[in-house]
Amino acid sequence: MRYRYITFDCYGTLVDWRKGIESGLHVALGNVHLSGQDLLKAYVQAERNEEADYKRYREVLRLTVISMSGVLGVKVSDKAARRFSESVPDWPPFEDTAEFLRLAGRRGYKRYILSNVDDDILEETIKKHGLELDGFVTAQEVGSYKPNPGHWLEFMQKTGAKKVDVLHVAQSVYHDIIPCQRMGIDSAWVNRYNERMPPGSHPTYIADSLAHLAELLDARTP
Repeated sequence: MRYRYITFDCYGTLVDWRKGIESGLHVALGNVHLSGQDLLKAYVQAERNEEADYKRYREVLRLTVISMSGVLGVKVSDKAARRFSESVPDWPPFEDTAEFLRLAGRRGYKRYILSNVDDDILEETIKKHGLELDGFVTAQEVGSYKPNPGHWLEFMQKTGAKKVDVLHVAQSVYHDIIPCQRMGIDSAWVNRYNERMPPGSHPTYIADSLAHLAELLDARTP
């Protein structure tokens, strides 16, 4: 086995971020004008703007939705925005998530989430969906959001892991794959939404699901 640790982004990689955002917005706001990839693209850009300076993730969520009022075609009240910010632990995992985490554990990998959320949001997500993990690092813990390197530095400080010990698995090239590349950490891009590879990004593995990634890792493990 080449790696000792597999680290994961959570929302978008282990948890169906797009489905969660859509359902959370519909519950909080009713019908909105965007859906699918268009909604995700608008949401990602708005959230990225709010993450430029660190604040608690619930506040990022609240301000993101309020700032999207025009694109969504709905007036967003503060109450509705807060309701959306509470919906994250209800967002569903992808179908292959639980099995991949169990399989990784059986094969001796230590499994850590590195996530741009608050501690309690991630803890509730893990508990609600029964995700098997060995630990996590959050934005609340490090006081910054990926793509800043704080999550990886804290993870290595906490575990004693070296860069060569780690494979980082993620869907977001901007938040995860590029910073790993800069730090010299191997990465696996889980391209669940069939996106085009951004120029200048070079993940170690490319898979369309965690199940596919498991096959790739099996093929390369002596």
